[in-house]
Amino acid sequence: MSWTEILDIAGAVFLLLGATLALIGAIGLVRLPDLFSRMHAATKPQTLGLLLILLGLALSVRTWASVATLLIVLGAQALTAPVAAHMLSRSGYRSGVASDELLHHDELGEAYRRMGR
Repeated sequence: MSWTEILDIAGAVFLLLGATLALIGAIGLVRLPDLFSRMHAATKPQTLGLLLILLGLALSVRTWASVATLLIVLGAQALTAPVAAHMLSRSGYRSGVASDELLHHDELGEAYRRMGR
């Protein structure tokens, strides 16, 4: 086997693993019962799945311009997914969608009470 074939096989494996993680995250998003579990399913496996897909693409395409573009996509995803999850959890908490019995430590509620909200 040549290096090209090995890189193509490795790229295909990473693409399949990434797609599988994205599928698991999508199933979790539909099946999980509450806001915080759904947020976890929407961010953790999706981000790792995208990382694996981008790695698979980089191994398959193998041009510097494509790899640079994939790195930009990875950076944008890594910066925006945690911020979006944080904002969703904060707005879910404020609107009362998140149930109180699921919270082990409610530090945000204590801060709101101190602020008089």
